[in-house]
Amino acid sequence: MAKKFNIDIYSDGADIQDMKKVIDYGFIDGFTTNPSLMKKAGVKDYLSFAKEVVATFPDLPISFEVFSNDFETMEKEAKIIHSLGSNVFVKIPVITVDGQSTAPLIKRLSDQGIFVNVTAIATVEQVQAAVDAFHEGTTNLVSIFVGRVADAGLDPTDFVKESVAICQKVPAAKLLWASTREVANVYQAAQAGVDIITVPPAILTKLQNVGKTAAEVSLATVKGFEKDISSLGFSILDD
Repeated sequence: MAKKFNIDIYSDGADIQDMKKVIDYGFIDGFTTNPSLMKKAGVKDYLSFAKEVVATFPDLPISFEVFSNDFETMEKEAKIIHSLGSNVFVKIPVITVDGQSTAPLIKRLSDQGIFVNVTAIATVEQVQAAVDAFHEGTTNLVSIFVGRVADAGLDPTDFVKESVAICQKVPAAKLLWASTREVANVYQAAQAGVDIITVPPAILTKLQNVGKTAAEVSLATVKGFEKDISSLGFSILDD
């Protein structure tokens, strides 16, 4: 079956019901989560949630993030997360809360054969530090937060272009476009040569419209209005 998009699409969220729903769209290639998304979804037990996700989607790549900021504890957490399944990537923020580079920890984990997803990357220098830490022969993700860079009023075009150039030279690195804001980002990422884009469920739903004609979009919009009108029970005319 031909791919619908020229880039791998990962669903970004921590609601297990949303995950089960979007997988039926037919174009989901993996999943990413983070602590903020878990908070939003009301996850109460990290490991129980993670184990359920891995059991539900055993054949797709899934990323779970460590919680700590000191290297010793982060490494212990990473090993536990890694043990959940062969399809699991361990998310390590590229810096700690005090701004310290996690490159030494990333190298240590990668040397042990742990698949790493280096997250919260916002500079080319951070991209380079991440790929330099990867062990040859491993598979790792480099998550650049393009949407957040743009939210700061910065043009992310060169950032994406330079990140692609760096990662294409390193077989152990796959570049992931994170903090997606709109459907157009999927096409921008693919055109730039990014390997993966992680997309929230609200935008994944919109991606189902890709391929529709403008007339079909118009008809679907009117039908949506009609559905909501019926549920409201309002009347403009007097009885």
